[in-house]
Amino acid sequence: MHKIVVAITGASGAIYAKVLLDKLLTLKEQWQDIAIVMTDNAKTVWHTELEDDTYQKYPLQYYTRHDFNAPFASGSGQYNSMIIIPCSMGMLGRIATGVSDDLISRAADVVLKEKRRLICVVRDTPYNLVHIRNMETITLSGGIICPATPSFYSKPATLEAVAATVVDRVLDLAGLKLNTYRWGS
Repeated sequence: MHKIVVAITGASGAIYAKVLLDKLLTLKEQWQDIAIVMTDNAKTVWHTELEDDTYQKYPLQYYTRHDFNAPFASGSGQYNSMIIIPCSMGMLGRIATGVSDDLISRAADVVLKEKRRLICVVRDTPYNLVHIRNMETITLSGGIICPATPSFYSKPATLEAVAATVVDRVLDLAGLKLNTYRWGS
């Protein structure tokens, strides 16, 4: 059973977080706990891009950015995956440099030190050299950089289906089993 931290930052791409949460709810038999940390900017972006506040309605455990008593702020909490979706370049930089000044960067530090899965779904484009070096640092530390780059060979027909092409890869990377389009199937 998986224990997963989902962090949502203020980068554009709230649709990715929404589709991920929706899919995780359909995979309840595979996880024991889902914890959510959402920045204030993420709430603003969600409202701007999706024109609602449905992030408040998911029946999951939410934590504030400064709640260092959250169980996943320590390796002993045994959360095996952390998905940052979308992952802003600011958050990526703080993680890459070891600045644990909030619960998201602290949890990412814990996941990396415990050799568990950290999946950063970066959405910004284009990348500058600082972004690329931060991605390299996280990759060398055991994290996974999964750009929010959709695929189109499954011929997605809606915006949610396009976002799902990224989210399905993220769920694969997190070790969950799902029924999705597979190349060559």
